[in-house]
Amino acid sequence: MPSQCYQIGIRSIKFIDGETGKRLVFLTNNMQVDAVTITQVYKNRWRMELFFKWIKQHLCIKRFYGRSDNAVRSQIRIAMGVYLLVLIVEKRLGLKHTPYEILQTLSVSVFIKLPLLPLFLNDFTLY
Repeated sequence: MPSQCYQIGIRSIKFIDGETGKRLVFLTNNMQVDAVTITQVYKNRWRMELFFKWIKQHLCIKRFYGRSDNAVRSQIRIAMGVYLLVLIVEKRLGLKHTPYEILQTLSVSVFIKLPLLPLFLNDFTLY
């Protein structure tokens, strides 16, 4: 029996999300903390999961070059800075391209001495 194998008691906390109306059930073995705190911990954890999912999808970080906390934070900050600069370029030039397309175009035209706008016009060709 699974209940005999797991010696520590499990606590079930039922919660209805006020924003979505979904009924959630959390399982924990922490008996000292009140139910509201447990639900807040899970909600914050879910926000962190969504944040890292966004990073994975938008910042194009394939791997981390260092393992220390400082190295990972620095790489994320640099990637976010680059992403924000691309969004600024997109807005100021009135481009209809996605940030990914802008980054791809900039990566292949790093050594071309031209203003940015001609790079994104459809009739531009590299010789």
